[in-house]
Amino acid sequence: MFIPEHYKNTDTKEIHDFLKNNSFGILINTIEGKPWGTHIPLELSKNSEDKDILVGHIATANLQSKNLVDGDEVLCIFNGPHSYISSSWYKEEEVPTWNYIAVHVYGTIKIQTSEELLRSLHELVDKYEQQSEHPISLNNMSKKTMRQVKGIIGFEIEINDIQAVNKLSQGREHDHQKIIHELDNQGSPEKAVAEEMKKRMP
Repeated sequence: MFIPEHYKNTDTKEIHDFLKNNSFGILINTIEGKPWGTHIPLELSKNSEDKDILVGHIATANLQSKNLVDGDEVLCIFNGPHSYISSSWYKEEEVPTWNYIAVHVYGTIKIQTSEELLRSLHELVDKYEQQSEHPISLNNMSKKTMRQVKGIIGFEIEINDIQAVNKLSQGREHDHQKIIHELDNQGSPEKAVAEEMKKRMP
């Protein structure tokens, strides 16, 4: 993606933390010359060779599943907080803009075996059930329920390239306090952008 140099994020740890905390992404490949996207959890992990990967699964009924082939390159897009920025918050006249955080991951597909898929499903459910008052486990699911696993395919994406952007009013540091104040007086999405800006203030 196009990233002006002053918005580019090259901090690997920060990017990995972002992927872990914003793991619901968009898997994109090409089907018959047209881009195709599916919104799914894509979990950052390591493979047996200690390489960074994304792990996910999609329904076999999804046309995209029939066009995921070992060795193909795909794109995964992850969005973080974003908000409209009014230029009325600036000291000097300027056009309005948008602040946002996003990461694009390019990688190579490897289709999982049924054993690998089941293991990754256990890890996914266990991760997100930690916050539940009464957490469930796939270990306690009936054979009838678990037969639904036959309706999905799992995959790993070995990461080849990561492009990350933090567009947070860089170059307008003299306006940051006013921008943050205005964002803090709005809804949750705007407050999230304000928090990201606060993290980066000197």
